[in-house]
Amino acid sequence: MESIAVLMTKPIYSYLQAELEKRFKVLKLWEAQDGSRFLEDHNQIIRAVVSDGGTGLSPELMAALPKLEIVSSFSVGMDKIDLGKCKEKGIRVSNTPDVLTDDVADLAIGLTLAVLRKLPASDRYVRSGMWKKGEFKLGTKQFSGKSVGIVGLGRIGQAIATRAEGFGCKISYHSRTPKPESSNYTYYPSVVDLAAHSDILVVACALTNETRHIINREVIDALGPRGVLVNIARGATVDEPELVSALVEGRLGGAGLDVFENEPNVPEQLIELDEKVVLAPHAGSGTEETRKGMADLVVGNLVAHFEGKELLTPVV
Repeated sequence: MESIAVLMTKPIYSYLQAELEKRFKVLKLWEAQDGSRFLEDHNQIIRAVVSDGGTGLSPELMAALPKLEIVSSFSVGMDKIDLGKCKEKGIRVSNTPDVLTDDVADLAIGLTLAVLRKLPASDRYVRSGMWKKGEFKLGTKQFSGKSVGIVGLGRIGQAIATRAEGFGCKISYHSRTPKPESSNYTYYPSVVDLAAHSDILVVACALTNETRHIINREVIDALGPRGVLVNIARGATVDEPELVSALVEGRLGGAGLDVFENEPNVPEQLIELDEKVVLAPHAGSGTEETRKGMADLVVGNLVAHFEGKELLTPVV
């Protein structure tokens, strides 16, 4: 397989790149001084693309690679890849589900605790020496026993629910249809109704045309000034300007955010709201164990494809 050309669109993870280079001829688009010329020079030999959820596969790149057979994505989210066009052109697509479920669910709970218990502010209070001048002000909220609403009860949503149950939380959810296997949870067909009955609203759905800005002003207002929004899904599932204004105006109690609409750019107002907002740099899957598992799936899907076998985690 050493002669098979695989295009990497960006530096993703050093272990992944090393594993690819053991098996394939890896072409690094980001190292080219002229990306368009680079693609013109190699478009007849590139048979695979390795990308991630943030970059995906643009329509322009797809059109520039007539020999492309497979896109192996270092992510679960597929919102940056036109799956319909891939299917039409016979291009296989794979992703990396399951291996990151636990880490993302862990972070959702971590962000929730960090917001409710004001952990970053507490840390700064101790480090700055303020504790010597007086006790840290109350205002932190208990997590145990709260009502947790989950938007999207897929693998990650279910894992979040299981963890929250360990804190004695009441679980409700919204998805396209009720989940018969989750009859112990309360289903709400409306996200607004779910928010109105939740202390903490966790966004765990995929980003699609239907879920873009699913968390809008009406949902945020239903969650209310004592509610907390946690987003570990995709930034564009939340109407970010509405979120910012609700936090600034006190219409929303707090937020724990791992994803943003225009990453890595974060609205300055969110950064300034350090008393009620906790931010993370899209690090839901960011552990050594999970990133290695994701990399192994990316490579495994490519090997399976070029050996004529079934993909390990097919999307298309």
